Amino acid sequence: MLNITLPDGSIKEFEGQVTPLEVAKSISDGLARNTISAIVDGKQVEVDTPITTDATVQLLTWNDDLGKKAFWHSSAHLLAQAILEFYPNAKLTIGPAIENGFYYDVDFGSETLSEKDFEKIEKKILENAKKNSTFSTRNVSKEEALKEYASNPFKTELIENLSDGEITFVTHDNFTDLCRGGHIPNTGIVKAVKILNAAGAYWRGNEKNPQLTRVYAISFPKQKELTEYLERLEEAKRRDHRKLGKELGIYAFSERVGAGLPLWLPKGTALRKKLENFLSAAQKKAGYEFVMTPHIGSIDLYKTSGHYEKYGADSFQSIKTPHQGEEFLLKPMNCPHHCEIYKTHQWSYKDLPKRYAEFGTVYRYEQSGELHGLTRVRGFTQDDAHLFCTPDQILTEFEGVIDLVMYVFKSLGFEDFTAQVSLRDKENKDKYIGSEENWEKAENAIIEAAKNKELNTVVEYGEAAFYGPKLDFMVKDALGRSWQLGTIQVDYNLPERFDLWYIGSDNDKHRPVMIHRAPFGSMERFIAILLENTAGDFPLWLSPEQFIVLPISEKYVDYAKKVAQLLENNDISGLIDDRNEKTGKKIRDAELKKIPFMLVVGENEEKEQTISVRRRGEGDLGVMKLDEFIAYFKKVSDTGFEFGI
Repeated sequence: MLNITLPDGSIKEFEGQVTPLEVAKSISDGLARNTISAIVDGKQVEVDTPITTDATVQLLTWNDDLGKKAFWHSSAHLLAQAILEFYPNAKLTIGPAIENGFYYDVDFGSETLSEKDFEKIEKKILENAKKNSTFSTRNVSKEEALKEYASNPFKTELIENLSDGEITFVTHDNFTDLCRGGHIPNTGIVKAVKILNAAGAYWRGNEKNPQLTRVYAISFPKQKELTEYLERLEEAKRRDHRKLGKELGIYAFSERVGAGLPLWLPKGTALRKKLENFLSAAQKKAGYEFVMTPHIGSIDLYKTSGHYEKYGADSFQSIKTPHQGEEFLLKPMNCPHHCEIYKTHQWSYKDLPKRYAEFGTVYRYEQSGELHGLTRVRGFTQDDAHLFCTPDQILTEFEGVIDLVMYVFKSLGFEDFTAQVSLRDKENKDKYIGSEENWEKAENAIIEAAKNKELNTVVEYGEAAFYGPKLDFMVKDALGRSWQLGTIQVDYNLPERFDLWYIGSDNDKHRPVMIHRAPFGSMERFIAILLENTAGDFPLWLSPEQFIVLPISEKYVDYAKKVAQLLENNDISGLIDDRNEKTGKKIRDAELKKIPFMLVVGENEEKEQTISVRRRGEGDLGVMKLDEFIAYFKKVSDTGFEFGI
């Protein structure tokens, strides 16, 4: 008798061996029809995989992330099959599932794949899919595998790194590939497919290796789902922060300045300043102290922190001075500097916690092919803070940081998020530093704090950093995409490395616990996400240009300047359009620039000391006195959220 334990804890009994599909059938025929993959004792397998011993089983459908993974990985086999039919001399490498779809890296040799070839490959994929071929897995020896792929150096390299007994071939229809498994029941489930693009990619991500063609694609069990996805993709293109950043004059890049080093234009700088002021005001209320640190530091600083080991070899080279043996590094993290600030004074337990905050710019080398607008750059500013506290203060400090993160998210319209509690691997605790007691305190504090704040959480074991557990905030944007924004991390490592201590109530030295936190993450990435989430229509309080004054002729420019100055004095930011253009054109241009308020002034307005107000998306709001408009603006720009400790 076999005992199969399901995710809800229930146990089903079977006589003799059983497959995941048979487990599904024992529950319902509908579930069996929709089951496309399974997890057996933590390993993803096909639905016809025999289960011969007691096991835990999770049945996966298209609606499960891991179900999609199996679906898309199987579709990658179909893509590779179709490519070989048109390009028989091409050499296949790997074809994994990714967050949205899949790709296959291919060496086309002297041939090239162009966009005009996509449609014929898509048709061939669907043609082959209709054959309803099953995926069969067989074990092969290393010798056999090497013989099979003797003419393919990429597959050969993969096989050379494997041992006898762990090499498998997977076959569907007339196509066989080196693969570990995890496929859907048959190809007929794939009903719609789209090749999205093809781009260059180095073999195994190393620029010293040959460049391959990475073919990106996505597939679905229904044509309707593909159509909806492509519509979302078009909307994503419209919202692309690289497009909006250029159109709205937020930032720019210069080849002379260097790749991955953004230049913030006046409008973008105004936006950044408002974000910084917003967070600074909240941090001040929360008892943070503001610090500033250099953009470089002695190489010894980063050797002490461990960052040199992590970033030294593959990042920017050290900066040598005329003084023999003196070397500096561009700052990859702010934390070592803050540790040194903590060390400038001898602290008692009565002085803690100490909360140091800095908008600190850091630098990390990214390969040119990895750079992407503001989301992947070489120089970025973290809204960084480090809290030094006693172990007994962790819960209180965690709750305080969660309050701050919630205030940020709500004020900026990020309502849909999940908090991931990242804890130690239950089985292997040796890879973590710090005492068992401190780890338990920290983990329990994170779990309790998340519970107290009624956060929607998921717990992931084995995802903790080696120096401590953490809480990551995964936010969904207007397009349903998930982004990691805020993070809170507990660290026992750096206080040890920097020999940080405080005098406890027992008059002995004790190590403080260090908490890292960044609600935005980085200003660059956060603004990119904000641009795409809002499509450039920022919350009114955050808009860098909140109004534009439109004099109907040059006779009223002086009055326009007076209006603009009065509004600026009331912390309402904007500009004047004094071009010799018709008012209608000025209004249309302001709409395109996504300026919230257009204030038209002419003879009557100057005489009555008023403004004619238009609001983007609403139209004419009528004539207002200046103090009336200021009061109205303050009311409509209020987020409704206050932060206080």
